[in-house]
Amino acid sequence: MSYKAPTKAVITDAGFASRFLPITKTIPKAMLPLGAKPIMQHVVEECVAGGIRDIIIVATPEGKPIYENYFTNPSEKIYRQLESQGKLDRFECVRNVLSLANITVIEQDPGLPYGNGSPIASAKPYLNDDEAFLALYSDDLIFGTGDVQTLVEAYAEHPEAKAIIAAQEMPEEVWNKYGMIAMKDKEKQTLSHIVEKPAKPELSPSNLTSYGRYLLTPEVFAHLVPVNTGLDNELWTVDAITKLAKSGDVFVVKSQGKWLTTGDPVNYFQAYEEFNKMEL
Repeated sequence: MSYKAPTKAVITDAGFASRFLPITKTIPKAMLPLGAKPIMQHVVEECVAGGIRDIIIVATPEGKPIYENYFTNPSEKIYRQLESQGKLDRFECVRNVLSLANITVIEQDPGLPYGNGSPIASAKPYLNDDEAFLALYSDDLIFGTGDVQTLVEAYAEHPEAKAIIAAQEMPEEVWNKYGMIAMKDKEKQTLSHIVEKPAKPELSPSNLTSYGRYLLTPEVFAHLVPVNTGLDNELWTVDAITKLAKSGDVFVVKSQGKWLTTGDPVNYFQAYEEFNKMEL
């Protein structure tokens, strides 16, 4: 079965980000700044640049009102103050946020197990049964050409795909930190499975890393269910994608940008430094 091209994206930030405590006791991790914008806005802008304007953000109960406020609050008090000072040009960036996309913020289903697949499963009622969709982890940033655009273009070429995942070549010394891609058919660039954090370089099937940029079809929800927990009793997106690869083609496309993670303080500050270099 073929599905329609995607018009919606799911962006996840439903964890408690314990590596960033105490700041994440108060604000969601993806609301940490990258320049004058939070990380989440950069991820939303990647979706918009790829033609996706209907976006579901999956948050914690504490994070939900913060995201709703950021993306929908017209900030009239600030507007009036800037108007009185003749500085309305400074308000233009706020207008841009409010008109950026159609954003719905939801909470992760508390009945689902822990794991990065649960926020995606929580968004199922907000997605169309006959349409593919994008799934993005807000930990991951793409500098340059966004992966959303690359994935959407790849789906136009392969409408038969069960899923399409983005990948990036990474040096050997970091293979043990990421999911490494094993190909089923190198010529077609289709996935066999993903080896999660191989202990030794020789256990990695390639130098291609999988990270949080996926184009998925609704068939993934048959596998994102509580009985399918895996490592550490968690519900993993890559496990569901591997199951899809057994029943059809899951294509692998190389990122046309540069992927950096912000998932821990060290990588966050490295991403911030990279961002500043690009802005100069």
